[in-house]
Amino acid sequence: MTHRRATRADLADLPVEVAPRLLGGHLRVVDDAEEVWLRITEVEAYHGQGTGPIPDPGSHARMGQTARNATMWGEPGHLYVYLSHGIHSCVNVVCGPEGTAGGILLRAAEVVTGADAAAMRSGRSGRDLARGPGRLGQVSGLRYPVHDGIDAVTGAELAGARAQLWLADPLADIATGPRVGVAGIAGTNAFPWRFWIPGDRTVSLFRWGRGAREASVLN
Repeated sequence: MTHRRATRADLADLPVEVAPRLLGGHLRVVDDAEEVWLRITEVEAYHGQGTGPIPDPGSHARMGQTARNATMWGEPGHLYVYLSHGIHSCVNVVCGPEGTAGGILLRAAEVVTGADAAAMRSGRSGRDLARGPGRLGQVSGLRYPVHDGIDAVTGAELAGARAQLWLADPLADIATGPRVGVAGIAGTNAFPWRFWIPGDRTVSLFRWGRGAREASVLN
C-alpha cells in the first residue's frame, strides 16, 4: 500500500464523503522529540450547522460557531482537538469547504511507529494502544487546548508539535454503521457515518448512546 501527503483539495468535500478515504491512512505526530505514526482504522463523520443536506444533531457545531468549535469552521486539513468528559483529548480532521463546519473523529488506529512512546503516554501495551478516540488522542501526544488547530497538511509546528496526514490507496472493503455512543437519533442508522476496516482488531466496540437504541426502533 502506498501513501501520499493529504492536500486541502483531498479534504474539501463533505465529511461523510471524506471519512472513508482516511481509512488505512497515517497520522504522523512529532511531539517532545517523540515520533508516533498511527494507521487509521476507524472514523466518524460530523457535519455542522448548514453543512450538507441533512442537519446533524450529533455534532459539536450543530448550533453554530462557538469558541469551542471554531476550528471546525476553518480551513480543511487542520485538526480539531477537543476535551471529552474533561479528561481525554480527541482528534478530528477538519473537512469541507472553508466557512462550513465539519470534522472527522479519529476513533481508532494501529500504532505502526513509536510504540514505546505510545506505551509510555498511555501506560498500556498491545493492540489497544489507540483503540478508541481518547486513547488515540493520548498516544498521539496532541493535547487540548494547545494543539487545537494544528495544520496536518503543511505540518507546521504548533506548541512544540508537528502533525502530518497521509492518505492511502482506496480500500476495497469498508464497513459502515451508526456512530458509537452518540445520543438519540444521531446515534442510529439514520446517520451511518461511522466507517471502519472490517476485521481489524484495533477497531472499538460498538455501544448505543443515550436513547439511541429506542430511537433506532422508532426510526
